[in-house]
Amino acid sequence: MRYEHADIPSIADEYVLGLLDRRETAEIEEAMADDLELRAAVAASRDRLLPLDIALEPVAVDQALWQRIETALPDRHQTAVSEARRSSNDNRVAIWRNTAVGALAATFLLAAGLAFSLMRAVEPIVVAVLVSEAGEVQAIVEDFGNENAAIRLLADFDVPNDKTIQVWTLPSREMGPMSLGLLEGVHSARLTGPELPAPNVNQLYELTLEQAGGSPTGRPTGPILAKGFARLPR
Repeated sequence: MRYEHADIPSIADEYVLGLLDRRETAEIEEAMADDLELRAAVAASRDRLLPLDIALEPVAVDQALWQRIETALPDRHQTAVSEARRSSNDNRVAIWRNTAVGALAATFLLAAGLAFSLMRAVEPIVVAVLVSEAGEVQAIVEDFGNENAAIRLLADFDVPNDKTIQVWTLPSREMGPMSLGLLEGVHSARLTGPELPAPNVNQLYELTLEQAGGSPTGRPTGPILAKGFARLPR
């Protein structure tokens, strides 16, 4: 797959979104071994699209949707009769069917493109790298303000069935530690916490191991798994 220097950001986005075919994907993965710029662009795309990735859950297509599509298409029996009577209009049914299916596909593509465009415009206000007591990187928190934050786990945590990981931040000493939410299992997630002041540089973020359902006191009570201070993204 040939690409120009100016095309690298777009190719990286297409690769991360899975829009390339198998041959193109294999070529990009092979090229990343030697092309540092391409590798960096792919990493940047993954980081930028993380909020979109963790905010959406796979959804099975409702059978009712297909029924509505079939209902909107010309009736098969009437189509057969009409085709027998109107040989000059053989292509009319196909045209309407293709138009209906094409419009539906365009709607889905428009919605996906709009969501992608919106997520590309969203940048975190601060980023915090959380490390363990031993200094090992465990997670990354991106705080977007407006009650929204995203956390990406970079290590495996041993979480018993009766425990859960809770995410905290310290907006100020006057407010004390505030919970940004609980993680379901050991997975990266997008969190919707309480309404807090806009995050600042050096604001503390941490993960603690709490009982199932979260801290009973509204403050960290379990052992600290990782913590770190916010920095401005460059």
